[in-house]
Amino acid sequence: MTDGPHVVAIAGSLRAESKSRRSLEHALDAAAAGGATTELLDLREFDLPMVDPDEDTPPDAEALKEAVRGADAILLGTPVYHGSYASPLKTALDYCGFDEFEDKTVGLLAVAGGSFPITALDHLRSVCRSLNAWVIPHQAAVPKAGSAFEDREFVDDGLAKRVRTLGRRAVQYANIEPDPDSFESEANVGAVDR
Repeated sequence: MTDGPHVVAIAGSLRAESKSRRSLEHALDAAAAGGATTELLDLREFDLPMVDPDEDTPPDAEALKEAVRGADAILLGTPVYHGSYASPLKTALDYCGFDEFEDKTVGLLAVAGGSFPITALDHLRSVCRSLNAWVIPHQAAVPKAGSAFEDREFVDDGLAKRVRTLGRRAVQYANIEPDPDSFESEANVGAVDR
């Protein structure tokens, strides 16, 4: 048993051979090497219908929220869909709120078939700020993902290092003193009664 932080990663892709999930596994390996306990939340294993405020929260959404609440740091990984992050991750985040993310350290990772997936990372950063999370300045982008791996390992050492650094930073900053509330979180009345 470790005294290190608990790092949870949410894989925002439903694809069986997801490069996002594979990249997060590399980040979690680095977090574990840094003394953390780790957990990968694979959204293929959760039944998460689109959020309907008039319906009760489904059991799988409650399980997801509980796992995220138990984390000291959270890694979000997504493929890029039309310049933003994927709808499975959006739905998962919609079930969460301040109870899960406020004052938590969050690391961001995005994977694209083409060039750098910066807009998806920017969009995720905005969502995290609206939930008053502390987002790690270092973020990992995996461009040209179709050729980024060979036998489940990164082909490019520099890319592998960026992803591993994200996992190490999640451990390093898991217990950072939170910033004052962000403007975005103070204006986010939909996520919590304030």
